[in-house]
Amino acid sequence: MPAGEFRQPSPPLPPPGSEEEEAWVWTQIKSEARRDAEAEPALASYLYSTILSHSSLERSLSFHLGNKLCSSTLLSTLLYDLFLNIFSTDAGLRSATVADLRAARFRDPACVSFSHCLLNYKGFLACQAHRLAHKLWTQSRRPLALALQSRISDVFAVDIHPAAKIGKGILFDHATGVVVGETAVIGNNVSILHHVTLGGTGKFGGDRHPKIGDGVLIGAGATILGNVKIGEGAKIGAGSVVLIDVPPRTTAVGNPARLVGGKEQPTKHEEVPGESMDHTSFMSGWSDYII
Repeated sequence: MPAGEFRQPSPPLPPPGSEEEEAWVWTQIKSEARRDAEAEPALASYLYSTILSHSSLERSLSFHLGNKLCSSTLLSTLLYDLFLNIFSTDAGLRSATVADLRAARFRDPACVSFSHCLLNYKGFLACQAHRLAHKLWTQSRRPLALALQSRISDVFAVDIHPAAKIGKGILFDHATGVVVGETAVIGNNVSILHHVTLGGTGKFGGDRHPKIGDGVLIGAGATILGNVKIGEGAKIGAGSVVLIDVPPRTTAVGNPARLVGGKEQPTKHEEVPGESMDHTSFMSGWSDYII
């Protein structure tokens, strides 16, 4: 900073879920977009059309998703109007979007800004698009919900059935190859890496997919099959195949997965696996493998 220049400090981040949080995050996104447009003129038009020309986060996100998911027969203007109407009338969806932005920004060290997540993180975008499809599903607009699911899968390589229920503060990290079945339920503050499957078994209907508790961390390539429960704060190791319930605050690793010990209740919210993104702290309890 040049000598004598005074820079106004950034206001503190409002508490999660507060009424001020959405406005604060949107202000941050616009500030970041202006900074990036000045630093990289090649992106100025793109940043203006996707962020700076809009008056709210829901308008910006509706425009961006509409352009991402449109096709020759599913027009971007139609999707924009559809998405904006849903976001504008559902405060819960807007709150979930902000919680997901926070999840990416503060859990993923590769996420350099809120605007970077909004524009470029396909896991975040796929999750928001799923929330819209789920809303349509609950409104009995199922053909449109399924059409959106197909477009989300085509564009983002993430296949989530529109009936699946997903909480707030979700991080789909990298996201490629994530599959979530019809009756799956994902709690709050869950982090899921790429190529994770929450699938069913057999060809029968009914409640047949996993139930993921709050604060769970699921490693890359993990497969969880059937109507099993993954308890609050549990970890599923990368590449594991889980066919049975996993108790709260317990780690499951291997194929088939085995339990490798529990953990005391975290003393801080940040220590919950879905928040901390700690994949390896359990290793000393079961392995003598040393590099």
